[in-house]
Amino acid sequence: MRSALARFAVVTVVAVLAAALLGPVGTPAARAAVEHPRVAVEPVWLGGVRAVVSPATTQVVTVRHTRGHRARVVLWERQAETLGQTSGSGWHRVLQTTDGRIGYGGLVLGHRRRQGSGTTPIGTYRLPWAFGTGPRRPAWGLDYRRIRPGDHWVQDNASRFYNRYRNRSQGGFRWWLPSSDPNSSERLLDYRRQYEFSVVIGFNPGQVRHRGAGIFLHVNGPGATAGCVSVPRALMRELMATLDPEQRPVIAIGPRRARGQRVGR
Repeated sequence: MRSALARFAVVTVVAVLAAALLGPVGTPAARAAVEHPRVAVEPVWLGGVRAVVSPATTQVVTVRHTRGHRARVVLWERQAETLGQTSGSGWHRVLQTTDGRIGYGGLVLGHRRRQGSGTTPIGTYRLPWAFGTGPRRPAWGLDYRRIRPGDHWVQDNASRFYNRYRNRSQGGFRWWLPSSDPNSSERLLDYRRQYEFSVVIGFNPGQVRHRGAGIFLHVNGPGATAGCVSVPRALMRELMATLDPEQRPVIAIGPRRARGQRVGR
């Protein structure tokens, strides 16, 4: 009896942790992380960007740095007859812009990123859920959370909720710290324009402290981002209506380089 209870406790803890890491508790995205084991992934080149995808992924957003803080952002979809393949064949462009933006600090390999550096992490990351300032619209497929007063993205390195969405009424982080403090958290309603439509980029789900928190795909602001990827408002609206959790969407971020050129580790 005791061993059975112990096994039940372990399974419960694993399920809760997976849900907390990959999406709002109880959402389809979180449940899928528990129910489906990790599958083999392979690289595919789309528009000059290396994406690492599973055979189940049929939507990829690529971000290719062009100049300064500018980037070409493209949504790709894989044709049904090529499902189960990871080669570059069968993919086609659905949406695109040359007015994408990246961080003011440029690009950096994800494992080398440091909080406050203004850099955008290179790599392939999940697009698990979305949030924004308005009500959910019927056409949106991703899980969605509407921003409320007091909502923050926790960037307090001393908090166990680091790199998590949390309201200050829930406590557990130093929401009162001024923006000049390196452990200050982002009050989401301070960025109504940018976060009108926003999709979470699954960077640093393991909460490695000082690596960075709150990397999103959102609406363009006046210039470079602080590490996120942004696109024009019209395109972001289309992405919100097109991204489908059943297609296991990911975002692949890469530098301006020729195919086959390696990035240093």
